[in-house]
Amino acid sequence: MKRTLTDTAAKNAKPQPDGKPKKYSDGGGLFLLVNATGKYWRYKYRLDGKEKTLSIGGYPEISLKEARTRHEQARELLARGVDPSGHKQAVKAEQEAMTENSFEAVAREWFVKFRPQWVDSHADKIIRRLERDVFPWIGKQPIAEIEPPDILECLRRIEARGALETAHRAKQDIGQVFRYAVATGRAKRDQTADLKGALPPPKKTSFAAITDPQEVGGLLRAMDDYHGTLATRTALQLSAYLFTRPGELRQMEWTEISFESARWEIPGEKMKAGKPHIVPLPRQALALLEELKPLTGRGRYVFHSSTDKAKPMSNNTVRQALRRLGYDNDTMTAHGFRALASTRLYEMGFHSDLIEKQLAHAVGNDVRRAYDRSQHIEQRTAMMQQWADYLDSLRDGAQVIPIRRAG
Repeated sequence: MKRTLTDTAAKNAKPQPDGKPKKYSDGGGLFLLVNATGKYWRYKYRLDGKEKTLSIGGYPEISLKEARTRHEQARELLARGVDPSGHKQAVKAEQEAMTENSFEAVAREWFVKFRPQWVDSHADKIIRRLERDVFPWIGKQPIAEIEPPDILECLRRIEARGALETAHRAKQDIGQVFRYAVATGRAKRDQTADLKGALPPPKKTSFAAITDPQEVGGLLRAMDDYHGTLATRTALQLSAYLFTRPGELRQMEWTEISFESARWEIPGEKMKAGKPHIVPLPRQALALLEELKPLTGRGRYVFHSSTDKAKPMSNNTVRQALRRLGYDNDTMTAHGFRALASTRLYEMGFHSDLIEKQLAHAVGNDVRRAYDRSQHIEQRTAMMQQWADYLDSLRDGAQVIPIRRAG
């Protein structure tokens, strides 16, 4: 096949004098189409008796040499009975599908979907972590083709700069994206499941808790908007209002609750110290329990298991609900509601005996505890109501100045 064009000829090619398009042939069906808007490589061929044209690209972006290479590739396809135009469209569709199903595309879709459930500060941390530490390394890969070693290599880079906790958080983010991809049919499994133990454990600290009033308000609003079951949402809300231990709350029984006296009396066998404990119920807690009663009130447990009504809910339910709201283990835990209450109640000026008694902590020596029969019920009842009102104020966005009480 004789080639007829040169680089100089292609560079100097112009439309016809009247402005109409002009074709400059290079042989074998390849030609340069020149019109008023630019220069374009085309390949004219016949398949099954029909004349077709393949668009190869524009000049000078596609040089004469590159155009000839693509022309030869198209001729080889044609020789095998493959339509070059159809092949180009199939390749383009495959590339677009790969882009749509890349890790970054799926992650951004997941982020947009769940962003309304997160407070701004938490959402910003997630997207910054993904954009800085994850997308540059695995973002362009089709999510279905990513393997555990790819993820581990990404996490090792974070660990290498001394940010081990960030590496663990990034692993949690990646895992959530994978689980979303599984749910939407774009991945078979969560590949982070095979990375258990691959990173050194982060330094053990006390239970994470949010204590800043503004962030607490965001957390409470997110809990109110929780889209899971009514029972789980109620468990979240009562965790804040009552701040008992998570195990005590999930094992709450209807027979332990007195709506008349507004108390929850927990038997000693359920308490860490083995002694009965009374939790005064503020109006907000009573309202939540009244709302839930038609749903679970015929059974034993206020929060029964989703698979067996004769058992209490899983000890992971509240934790997983917090995860769904975007709060990881390093930000807020179910146990963290106790630290939140303790921190803020001290700031509000309540006496330490009241706070510690309500937290079911041992107060004073054995003799003092033996004579302390009253358990400060009246004072604790007032404190619990003020605490619930304070939380509502934070949730509603009011500017609240804690009332400091006399010690």
